[in-house]
Amino acid sequence: MNGVRRASVESFDEKSVQITDLEDGQPCLQCGETCSGFSPHTWRKNCTSCKCPKEVHDVCHEEWVSVRARLGLKGEDPNNYVAFDPREKGLAWAPPGLPPHKVEEYFSMLPEISVPRLGTPGERHRDRQLATQLPKQDLARAYCRHLDSRHYASADDFMAARNEIALDIGSVQEVLERGHECGVCHEPLKYGSLAVMASKLGILYHPSCFQCTQCRELLVDLAYCVHDDALYCERHYAEKLMPRCAACDELIFSGEYTKAMNKDWHSGHFCCWQCDESLTGQRYVLRDEHPYCIKCYESVFANGCEECNKIIGIDSKDLSYKDKHWHEACFLCNKCRVSLVDKQFGSKVDKIYCGNCYDAQFASRCDGCGEIFRAGTKKMEYKTRQWHEKCFCCVVCKNPIGTKSFIPREQEIYCASCYEDKFATRCVKCNKIITSGGVTYKQEPWHRDCFTCSHCNNSLAGQRFTSRDDKPYCAECFGELFAKRCTACSKPITGIGGTRFISFEDRHWHNDCFICAGCNTSLVGRGFITDGDDIICPECAKQKLSE
Repeated sequence: MNGVRRASVESFDEKSVQITDLEDGQPCLQCGETCSGFSPHTWRKNCTSCKCPKEVHDVCHEEWVSVRARLGLKGEDPNNYVAFDPREKGLAWAPPGLPPHKVEEYFSMLPEISVPRLGTPGERHRDRQLATQLPKQDLARAYCRHLDSRHYASADDFMAARNEIALDIGSVQEVLERGHECGVCHEPLKYGSLAVMASKLGILYHPSCFQCTQCRELLVDLAYCVHDDALYCERHYAEKLMPRCAACDELIFSGEYTKAMNKDWHSGHFCCWQCDESLTGQRYVLRDEHPYCIKCYESVFANGCEECNKIIGIDSKDLSYKDKHWHEACFLCNKCRVSLVDKQFGSKVDKIYCGNCYDAQFASRCDGCGEIFRAGTKKMEYKTRQWHEKCFCCVVCKNPIGTKSFIPREQEIYCASCYEDKFATRCVKCNKIITSGGVTYKQEPWHRDCFTCSHCNNSLAGQRFTSRDDKPYCAECFGELFAKRCTACSKPITGIGGTRFISFEDRHWHNDCFICAGCNTSLVGRGFITDGDDIICPECAKQKLSE
């Protein structure tokens, strides 16, 4: 960019612009208590204490005289005069030219984290965005620590051209005409609402849409650059045109630099992340997006071999098992020393063994066949017993049980079907299994529906019944078929319910029917006289004789 005019650009005056990085000792927001405090590297942008970038530390800056002075722009824009001191209103920054009530209206249109109220996360967020979006080494050559004097002119020309052509500060203003739409979301801008004007493009934006096209962050303090008719923060604008060193975070104005890991580096800055030795032309290992020389990688990250206790270098295979590591040549059976590479092995008390040695010393035996469980075979277990998968089968049908349900009985295992066939209760009448609601008669099981009268087949469950020749009968059938009949009433004398009866010679009576034929008085327990087919009491007999 040689020959770019700088008539409208003011040189960066280090005497009038003051900045202090309060860096040393600031805690890391990412590491927390594990970081002892920000300790700047001599040329990297990261902390030497925790290796995290400077941006994630709670690093703050003393405010510069003005936003325009921070950017090195000429004079004060009439639209950017400061109407009041923002700190008197509890703010670290406010859009210039607005009265306090409009400032509050503007901030109400932004996310809370983007409101820089003093002593809040919003103030710290602004500090980090100032450092990220407006890196001081991009704004003035005085802050470029790795710029060779041969490239001073190129740097000055780039900064001058950027300031004149691309860099500007947006202004917040009321929308006083209808029909405007946002330059990003293209939604209508409400008449009378606040919008941000990018004068270099002549476009209005919703405050929440005034953001960098690349990082999608709100443009801090409204500072923006224009490239291909789009808004960028200064950092990403510069990276559109110039390479940036991934180590020191400065723009590279030299024609010679290193490209590695899809990043750009000053030639002397592509170094080991641990020891800072140059990696140019050297082998390196990428870890967590950082390059390491072979020596540092092996000392910091390489695993130690369990067998020989030596480091497993990057040129060796690292075989691992349960957080333990071995050289390929050291991955041996602890007993017979045979190689276990690509072979089955077992582990016991932090030692590894080939299948044969493990089986000989530690393998348990199957309760079915008595053979050992070899390494890698599936084992079925129940309580204290264990079987090979093929040995875990029903003792009757011999079919493997696998994951199906089974029923243990004493020392045997049965499938559900065989257990029912062998041990389930069966009805003595139909010989089918009784699953529920059975009846026991003479210590034998019956289905309720099978326990019926032997004559009429009516169910006897819950009913009074009696038996003859070990067969059950309902009371009615039993009386009709087998009971004695009362001489008086001719009905059967069943004896059900404890009914007593009277017998005399070949005749029988219900207790209630054993009465005098003359006076109908009960003759139970009294003397009586037979009179043909009748029985009479002595008094009636005397009366009959006297007649």
